[in-house]
Amino acid sequence: MTQRLYYADSHRKTFEAEVVDIREHARREGGSEWHIALDQTAFYPTSGGQPYDLGQLTAVSRGGATIEVAVSGVEEDDAGEVWHVTAKPLLAGTRVTGVIDWSRRLDHMQQHSGQHLLSAILAREVDAATVSFHLGEQVSTIDLAADALRPADLERVEVLANLAITEDLPVSIRTIERAEAESMLAAGLLRKLPERAGSIRVIEMPGIDLNACGGTHVRALGQIGSLLLRGTEKVKQGTRLSFVCGLRAVRAAREDDQLLAAISKPLSIHRSSLAETMARKQAELKAAAKERQKLYEELADYHAARLLVEDPIEHGLRIVERHFTDRDAAYTKLLASRIVAAAPQTVVILASAQQDPAAMVFARSKDVTAIHCGEWLAAVLAEQGNRGGGSADVAQGQVPSGQAAAVAQVLRLRALEISKATA
Repeated sequence: MTQRLYYADSHRKTFEAEVVDIREHARREGGSEWHIALDQTAFYPTSGGQPYDLGQLTAVSRGGATIEVAVSGVEEDDAGEVWHVTAKPLLAGTRVTGVIDWSRRLDHMQQHSGQHLLSAILAREVDAATVSFHLGEQVSTIDLAADALRPADLERVEVLANLAITEDLPVSIRTIERAEAESMLAAGLLRKLPERAGSIRVIEMPGIDLNACGGTHVRALGQIGSLLLRGTEKVKQGTRLSFVCGLRAVRAAREDDQLLAAISKPLSIHRSSLAETMARKQAELKAAAKERQKLYEELADYHAARLLVEDPIEHGLRIVERHFTDRDAAYTKLLASRIVAAAPQTVVILASAQQDPAAMVFARSKDVTAIHCGEWLAAVLAEQGNRGGGSADVAQGQVPSGQAAAVAQVLRLRALEISKATA
């Protein structure tokens, strides 16, 4: 079984090892994917919410040539063996030098140690226990067994976490036996315990947290750098809290600042006035939307009156049929309702071809009881493989723009037939 060097020293960047096993894991276009096992490794495999390390293995051939093999992933199988994912094979017995991608490792240590600190303070301050942890590429999250957290509580937790970071307390690692770990859990000294036999690795932040964990961690809280909460959302098991630590927090703050600058510059205001300005703009937009809707409805009334004059009643029925390329579906529906509400003995057939498929509206005034708009439109559209329907008074459907005129013509002819038959 591979000796895991990161258990004792998460800051180890290089190591020497020997290839003990190799297997071809998959074949893909352009080559194979290989899994390489070493007698010892500093590479961390995906586990416990923390992603794998990246890096490189370097070997020297018998002829003296240097062979560099990129490690693109690290996995742990069910038996507990660690496999290094590569695009090149290395023979068993080959001596290699492993080099960890340190920037990635440091980032993962900052996020993971920050999670321990944050989870401990949340449990202590707001009685919110951590259910799970995910270390993402951009942001990390913890799921909490708690309802929505108050903004004031989140702000207090964030301040306490950063104050703890400034104290730079040591983060220690030790291994204890299972029986001792169970006693500590029962006494409330440990937050959780993995369901596995054997010795248990625990991470301690003095006076803050003592927790069983197999991940990589900083040596002191100061190495976390900083912790920034990014928001919450409701999830099945409670609340999901997003956060970033270290250089991620710096990048997030810079991006936020740049975004605020980009928004405030066109408005010619300082970013400190942005919230007030946006609230005022939102109120102005709401008022403008109300005024626009009022004008929209007035326009529909005038339009309806004009169309009623243009299309007189013939054979006891007025048929208003129009095809618009400059009006949307919402307006045609509003216009149809205004027309049939304003005059009796009226049928309206309108199509909005502003986009394809065209939107059709078929409506009637209340006194035209011989026509059921929903049934008629559904039947005509179905004949052409389209769908639509509605009530007796009004129906809607969609039809390819090229078929709209034909659908309207069928509805017109049927309406005229009914009108002549009942005249």
